[in-house]
Amino acid sequence: SLVVLFGATAGAYGAKLGSDERELILLVWQVVDLQNKKVGTLHKSLVKADNLDLSDQCREVSGLTPEGLGKAEPLDRVLQQFSQLVSSDLKVLGRSSYTLCSDGQLLIRQVLHPETSKKNFLLSDCFYSFYDLRKEFHTCYPSSAAVKDQTIKTMAEYLGLGTDEAEEDFGVWQVKTMVAIIFSMLSEGCNHVFTEPETVKHKYETGPCSKSETVDSETVIRARGLPWQSSDQDIARFFKGLNIAKGGVALCLNSQGRRNGEALVRFVNSEQRDLALERHKHHMGSRYIEVYKATGEEFLKIAGGTSNEVAQFLSKENQVIIRMRGLPFTATQEDVLGFLGPECPVTGGKEGLLFVKYPDGRPTGDAFVLFSCEEYAQNALKKHKEILGKRYIELFRSTAAEVQQVVLNRYMSTPLIPTLPTPIIPVIPPPYTIATGSVRDCVRLRGLPYTAGIDDILEFMGDATGDIKPHGVHMVLNQQGRPSGDAFIQMKSADKAFMVAQKCHKKMMKDRYVEVFQCSGEEMNFVLMGGTLNRSGLSPPPCKLPCLSPPAYAAFQTAAVIPAEAAALYQPQALLPSTRTHQASAAAPPTVTYYPAQAAQLYMNYTAYYPSPPVSPTTVGYIAAPPGAVAAAATATHTPILPQPGALVRMQGLPYNTGMKEILSFFQGYQYAPDDYNGLIQLSDQARSVLQAPKEWVCL
Repeated sequence: SLVVLFGATAGAYGAKLGSDERELILLVWQVVDLQNKKVGTLHKSLVKADNLDLSDQCREVSGLTPEGLGKAEPLDRVLQQFSQLVSSDLKVLGRSSYTLCSDGQLLIRQVLHPETSKKNFLLSDCFYSFYDLRKEFHTCYPSSAAVKDQTIKTMAEYLGLGTDEAEEDFGVWQVKTMVAIIFSMLSEGCNHVFTEPETVKHKYETGPCSKSETVDSETVIRARGLPWQSSDQDIARFFKGLNIAKGGVALCLNSQGRRNGEALVRFVNSEQRDLALERHKHHMGSRYIEVYKATGEEFLKIAGGTSNEVAQFLSKENQVIIRMRGLPFTATQEDVLGFLGPECPVTGGKEGLLFVKYPDGRPTGDAFVLFSCEEYAQNALKKHKEILGKRYIELFRSTAAEVQQVVLNRYMSTPLIPTLPTPIIPVIPPPYTIATGSVRDCVRLRGLPYTAGIDDILEFMGDATGDIKPHGVHMVLNQQGRPSGDAFIQMKSADKAFMVAQKCHKKMMKDRYVEVFQCSGEEMNFVLMGGTLNRSGLSPPPCKLPCLSPPAYAAFQTAAVIPAEAAALYQPQALLPSTRTHQASAAAPPTVTYYPAQAAQLYMNYTAYYPSPPVSPTTVGYIAAPPGAVAAAATATHTPILPQPGALVRMQGLPYNTGMKEILSFFQGYQYAPDDYNGLIQLSDQARSVLQAPKEWVCL
């Protein structure tokens, strides 16, 4: 038997069903006896949603009202009634088992499973197996339209079924027509047999991934904006209803081995991946998650492993993995087992422990532990921040992919996920300079669509584009090189800037309104260097922003060298004390700082911080330049920018509310550099105009 099922949500309808996270408001179903070609009673049930605000499309198509839905039963009770009524109809027809049949996969995969997962109640087993009528129809009638283009109406028209949608209630016509289509497929000319139902996995399966494995790029997505404490099971729950490949969740880490709020997820096929992309900006708790396409190469880079030690550790499948952090460097396996205690036994005893070490064999303070069940893992997590020796230990859920990343990252000379170093100054593409001064001849655009480009801004400006200075449009990017939604435009005069601000303020660009403010070159310059501009004036860069994560940069095809004066600020001897003498350093080849080519074309605002998990970086990273560029720089004339070795100091661990006065008070009694940078650094006029920066830059 089949149970023909149709449903609708309070939001989008048709091909976008479930893409807007709106709740289910209608279920219609009917039992079909395939052998005897009989049907049971047709049932229609309204569902009371938590949010009864119906979209215009929903009101128009369904004819339902919030008042009518307010009297309905909630989803859990409706599903109980569904099971009871189906069982009753089966008895009447003399049948005992059934499989669901729906118009496409959206109702089951994109509506019912995600909604019940968020509301924390379980679906019965019948919702984990169903027939997709569109696929079955195309199998029966190969000359019909492609599966993705099929609808109930097009299938009925193909068969010449004379049904009038206007004569029936919404949902009733759909189910009756689906039943008629099924009977046509069962006729003597077709004799279609329903044999291979679609399945939904009950549980995500963990497991290792080999570097030699082939991963189809059409099956991988990148999820961004994840809470740092989220596990692979949390991510699988976010994609509930879709089939993730075994070991297909890989949490991404930054170069310090910390989670960066991103994950790569591999699905069993491209169809499941396409459905996952429809969950872009769906919510995990209070956070919305961005979902983008990714490649198989990126997945293998994160999840693939080649270490025998890791492979042996992960050979026990379906284990719960816990990561321990902050262990004393002298901690032994016995110490860790004693810390965990008898209430959370480790799988295999000592074999269930994996200590992470640096390439020279020194312990990092991290370890991974295997537990055979969720109960033992929960007991272990209760020991979060308990003391071992003289240190408190942090415990987090982990994944097989994270084990491979963390351990392999210690054996490799370069991080698995390279990140750009935090710049001190923006990259200046010569020969153009950023304007300075207090004349308010610039405008700031705030709230731009993230997909907006220079052409969109010029179209938005309209006739005022003729008053923009050459190369006067500056897109502001965040630390990941992505658009921040802000841009600055240099106008030919303050009057022109005023007119633009008056004319374009809150004008629409695509589907968003954009705020336009008049500002000065000094204010623009400050924001481009990391500060903020608001009604109360200029503010230094914020200490906390929503978690943003660095992308995985591919190998750079071409790159741009920072001007010599600016690049010198990035040299290790300018940031960290050097053990060599001044004469030795002068004789050594100069350090060349490299940036991606696209970075040389835009000014960047680096105001993103990484609060997940809280950690302070302990190293300064650099992007290595190709040998040819180093040789070219070595032959160029090099002028030392620091008259005295070690003239700069770098401060770490400052309170977030620290200002210039507190820093100067901290150094009271010591002679520090004067306000004028000219006494410390010899710069060209072009670079000097860039360094009109907050005085906190005296100490890096």
